[in-house]
Amino acid sequence: MARALTCAAPVGDRCGEGAVWSAAEAALYWTDINRFLVHRYDEATRAVRTWLFDEPVVAVSLTRDEGRLLVALGSKLIYWWPETDRREDYGFALPGAPRVRLNDGRADPAGNFWVGSMKNNVQPDGELGEAGPGEGVLYRIAPDGGVTVWREDLGISNTLCWSPDGRIFYFGDTLTNEIYAYDYDMAKGAISGERRFFAGFARGAPDGSAIDSAGFLWNCRFGGGCIARIAPDGSLAEAIDMPVTNITTCTFGGQDLKTLYITTAGVLAGPGERLAGSLFAMRVEVPGLPENRYGAAVR
Repeated sequence: MARALTCAAPVGDRCGEGAVWSAAEAALYWTDINRFLVHRYDEATRAVRTWLFDEPVVAVSLTRDEGRLLVALGSKLIYWWPETDRREDYGFALPGAPRVRLNDGRADPAGNFWVGSMKNNVQPDGELGEAGPGEGVLYRIAPDGGVTVWREDLGISNTLCWSPDGRIFYFGDTLTNEIYAYDYDMAKGAISGERRFFAGFARGAPDGSAIDSAGFLWNCRFGGGCIARIAPDGSLAEAIDMPVTNITTCTFGGQDLKTLYITTAGVLAGPGERLAGSLFAMRVEVPGLPENRYGAAVR
């Protein structure tokens, strides 16, 4: 199926990540890990505003309070108010940093924040280092700040999504080229019953994902030049070609949640990829789901 794809913002990210849609602002927030940036894209004006941080910025989450975001930096979590640029440390500091760093993170339907870690592949100057297996951990940060470890011995933690009914949690490891499914207990904020959901796909490796209201997982493929649209039974429904090699994460936005916003990376790009690192937008037929919020359960 041919899909209409536009370059929404040619920002030249080294590694765009962490896309989250703010319906209240009609705007998209996302990060550039290697340049220590957070961007904000205003859908109406197409203007981009950018803030600089002191270390890699890996994920952004809405919270129960409008105007306040939870931001995952390489070594810790902070609260951030973009309107005033106020920043406050928030509880969790990553054990072992800077040898390891945080990576993909997202709030769950119960209001917890789940975030994974990995061997730190970002040097102090932002240049790319080497990742490696076995040093990543999957954490859950409860609304009261309590921290629980749910998975260890990971390579690169990626893909944190919940099914539309909130009963399945999806999580991936980029280095093993695997996405797993778990049973998710919303009352307890707990996962169990790990099984392989989608693995061994030859086009790149799994990076960030989003899920639509029909339960299809849209998985960005780093190094694969595509997005894999995966059916609830784990079969490949579609491979959507992209004009750059490294596709990093995506989320649904727009008033009708039918615009898929897609971040990409300029690092390790192929020759002639002048739009590598851009933010792209693609219209889709099935809407996504509203973003979960840290500290607030889905109602």
